[in-house]
Amino acid sequence: MKFMKLGSKPDTFQIDGNNIRYVASELATDVVVQVGDVKFYLHKFPLLSKSARLQKLVSSSNEGNSDEINIHDIPGGPTAFEICAKFCYGMTVTLNAYNVIATRCAAEYLQMHEAIEKGNLIYKIDVFLNSSLFRSWKDSIIVLQTSKSLLPLSEELKLITHCIEAVASRASVDVSKVDWSYTYNRKKLVEENLTDPSWHGVRTREVPNDWWVEDLCELEIDMYKRVMTAIKNKGIVSNEVIGEALKAYAYGKLPGSGKNVVPQNDVSKFRSILDTIVWLLPQEKGCVSCSFLLKLLKAAISANSVESVKMELVKRIGQQLEEASVNDLLIRACDVGEEEGTMMMYDVNVVKKILEEFTMADKNEIEENGGEIKEIRRPGILSEASKLMVAKIVDGYLVEIAKDPNLPLSLFIGISEMVSGFSRPAHDGLYRAIDTYLKEHPGIGKSDRKKICKLMDCKKLSADACMHAVQNERLPLRVVVQVLFFEQVRAAASSGSSTPDLPKAIKDLNSGSYGSSRSATTTNTNTNTDEDWDAVASAEELRALRGELAALRLGNEVVGGGESRSGNSERGAAVSKMKGLIMSRRIFSKIWSNKAGPAVENSGSDSSESLGSTTQDEAKCTPTRRGRHSVS
Repeated sequence: MKFMKLGSKPDTFQIDGNNIRYVASELATDVVVQVGDVKFYLHKFPLLSKSARLQKLVSSSNEGNSDEINIHDIPGGPTAFEICAKFCYGMTVTLNAYNVIATRCAAEYLQMHEAIEKGNLIYKIDVFLNSSLFRSWKDSIIVLQTSKSLLPLSEELKLITHCIEAVASRASVDVSKVDWSYTYNRKKLVEENLTDPSWHGVRTREVPNDWWVEDLCELEIDMYKRVMTAIKNKGIVSNEVIGEALKAYAYGKLPGSGKNVVPQNDVSKFRSILDTIVWLLPQEKGCVSCSFLLKLLKAAISANSVESVKMELVKRIGQQLEEASVNDLLIRACDVGEEEGTMMMYDVNVVKKILEEFTMADKNEIEENGGEIKEIRRPGILSEASKLMVAKIVDGYLVEIAKDPNLPLSLFIGISEMVSGFSRPAHDGLYRAIDTYLKEHPGIGKSDRKKICKLMDCKKLSADACMHAVQNERLPLRVVVQVLFFEQVRAAASSGSSTPDLPKAIKDLNSGSYGSSRSATTTNTNTNTDEDWDAVASAEELRALRGELAALRLGNEVVGGGESRSGNSERGAAVSKMKGLIMSRRIFSKIWSNKAGPAVENSGSDSSESLGSTTQDEAKCTPTRRGRHSVS
């Protein structure tokens, strides 16, 4: 720390108790200066020779036949006045970064200008500030910290402005010209440890671009805002370093290192910090991480910041949502759920707004580029890749919020549908989310189960997910059959054979017609049939379907392995495949018989493609053909 000594005479100020100061001298004191609670017994001559204000005050006191002067509003109080008085006596005083601003303001109050005496205190302090302290990085920060308590005079004298400019200029200097050492917050390197014999006091590490970040964290938010604004206005420091500085300040000042836990007695203080940090964020995308933005949003919700601040964060998060993680999006709810009237675990609505911003940015991008895929600013990642990453994040997010028993189905479906247009190769994550929701909400009706299951595409389920779905008693029977059908198609395709010719009922089920080809006279039958298909599969039905899936796989293995065998083996494999297909029809017929009952026994408008209309070869293996029911 730099300092300046003034005067050469020894310090003869004495203390008598807590409130009396006097000069030990052979000459009797002739004036008493009352500063706050402290009385100074001094001599008029040295004081009046350097202070125009004391000249006026002494003159006024003489007219009133009094030798006491009252100064209650001097900046810096008794301590600053004592330094000024010692300077008047020519005694040795030491100025440094901690007391220079208070002394400068007190000297201004006492009017210690050059007009009174050349080389007066104000002139000497200004020279010390400009030539020494403002050129020292750490001293400038200390000076700036001490100036706040001396407002508004420190502002009127432009001391704060000059100090901010000095700090901003030092932070903007090229790192190659910075003589930098670690602050007390940073860990020392091995070569900087004095116990290391190889350490010779020479810095061997390059100066990082953000060398100044942690030192500014000591400033109060109002001063920090002004310094950061000055740094940004210079346009030299990169936005990434600005973002790193804001992140360091937020983690140092906000409670819980970014967690949304704000003490109630400090809400206004932390709200001010949050608002300022958001205001200082550079406009450039990617200057701060999405995780940091989400931490700010959590804190803003907890501190009940103004809506404009929260929406600004939502907008920024939406612009780089592909960088987020599921855990980042799990924002604890602070309000009561609007639809159910009960408290939800997480604030799903704010995540919905973030997704809206992401999709809106994609729409704007398409409009601006004529529908062409555009490369995002981050190198190596295309917009389609970003959509795929966001869809994966949303699937994981749905799994977590589905565990909330108070989550409305409309919110779950709304979140999922927002990314339904994003092409993704697998729907396993979405299936897991749907299964979790059904498990946590066992009381939902058939129509709701149908709605939520429509979100996933059974064709995009992996083999493991299909196996789980076929055994899942929470899924409607319609979905289980669809999964089994597509698994059969996939197995046939993998073996190189053609897709089995399934009955029209199953085809209609998977195409979405759900028996629309029936005649008008069977409308009530259709209604009952749809309800049966949307019902949850029983354990007996699931066992039958599991057996069907195993038989299909076994049959396909036989078919696949028969390609390299003799002609007799090929015929045997073909027979095995046919048996598997017949088995399939039997099981579907059995399930349908249990579901439909006699009500659909005579519905023959599409009998040409019903389960009863088998080939001649099949009739030989299925003697109970007449007892079957047609299915559409």
